[in-house]
Amino acid sequence: MSGDSDCTRTSPSAGSPSDNEFLPDRPKYVCSLSPDLITKAREELQEKPEWRLRDVQALRDMVCKDYPSLGTSLDDAFLLRFLRARKFDYDRALQLLVNYYTCRRSWPEVFNNLKPSAIKPVLESGFVTVLPRLDPEGRHIVCIRPDRWTPSNYPITENIRAIYLTLEKLIQSEETQVNGIVILADYKGVSLSKASHFGPFVAKKVIGILQDGFPIRIKAVNIINEPRIFKGIFAIIKPFLKEKIANRFFLHGCDLNSLHQNIPPVILPEEYGGTSGKLDISAWNELLLASEEDFLHDFSQLVLPCDSSPHDMLVSGDADEKQCDDSLRGMKPQLYYCY
Repeated sequence: MSGDSDCTRTSPSAGSPSDNEFLPDRPKYVCSLSPDLITKAREELQEKPEWRLRDVQALRDMVCKDYPSLGTSLDDAFLLRFLRARKFDYDRALQLLVNYYTCRRSWPEVFNNLKPSAIKPVLESGFVTVLPRLDPEGRHIVCIRPDRWTPSNYPITENIRAIYLTLEKLIQSEETQVNGIVILADYKGVSLSKASHFGPFVAKKVIGILQDGFPIRIKAVNIINEPRIFKGIFAIIKPFLKEKIANRFFLHGCDLNSLHQNIPPVILPEEYGGTSGKLDISAWNELLLASEEDFLHDFSQLVLPCDSSPHDMLVSGDADEKQCDDSLRGMKPQLYYCY
């Protein structure tokens, strides 16, 4: 998936597509977007095809100048993910790229030995999968079912690893980079004891990755069958969500009609009142497991460069971290109250 990260081989930023001609060992970018998606990317992401490679080169130059030891891929296609996720704002795209690697280096329990075969038990449980059909906006539906997880079998970090790999696989598609994804989370059967595994440390890390450390556009999060306990969890987490993300959460309870207003029944499985047959996890599992080789390079263990530290790279300051810790410390009492 990624290519050479040697900044010394980056071509001069002359601002023209011909720059790539000086990089014979780096894959040349070929746009796979349809005309409609090119138009959508122009309107929603400020992506101009005639300036695309110039913008990529600008980001590449910034990486090499400001973070020469980051160890990132400098391929056009890889850097484009971050530009699209931040609407071609160079500074924000650079910060997202740095955060992406910081997250991977600072949470070894999740990112060490991260490959599909390592999370096979999670995939087989059906905890996370991707529905086979796209929604009307061309977005994949990521289905998460916490009730499929048995805490005595493996820690919650294994579930996070499976979700992360799923997102990594999806974001390889340019269509997903432009359209984004939709999450469908079924909280049926989630007990207090299971919810307690989602403590302050895990909550803070996951929120940080999804908001500021991964180049994907989460367009909607649909929660269904949530017990009373979820309202307590969400009330604690919500202050740390950006307003834009918080407004994309939809709590449907057991109301399938409400869910169907956001996700059409034609693409949903029978379990959620849909008409696309029984929920089948095998197709996605096979696709992800077949991608083992793709992940070997990108997910080898990363070592922090001697001239950098996670604190230098993270967006959040000490004050924000302390506020998050103090607020989340009261999670368990509130969970008992809601339960």
